[in-house]
Amino acid sequence: MEKVQTVERFKEIIAQPLTTIAVFKTSWCPDCHFIDPFMPELEAQYEGKAVFFEVDAEALVDVAQQYHILGIPSFVAFKSSKETIRFVNKLRKTRPEIEQFTDRAIAVSEAV
Repeated sequence: MEKVQTVERFKEIIAQPLTTIAVFKTSWCPDCHFIDPFMPELEAQYEGKAVFFEVDAEALVDVAQQYHILGIPSFVAFKSSKETIRFVNKLRKTRPEIEQFTDRAIAVSEAV
């Protein structure tokens, strides 16, 4: 998963017509590290349907604030620079929950 380092790159990725999913994380967050082992498999599972990318909520504070990211990890889906759906709370996310969110994000993107 690409780790976005700049606001410009963030804007480039979310501008795609494909569903893009920003995963907001921090280095110190144990729940963020919990998802690390299975995220590569999820990326492969949704290849061609959705693109996941990582955003360090502390490194890109302006982006995190713009999208009101208060709990991490948080997932925000975009299509053509527009937010379509989000999975944001302070709880640990499981693989089935992330899959369910991704399926909904793809369905919403296809509907708009």
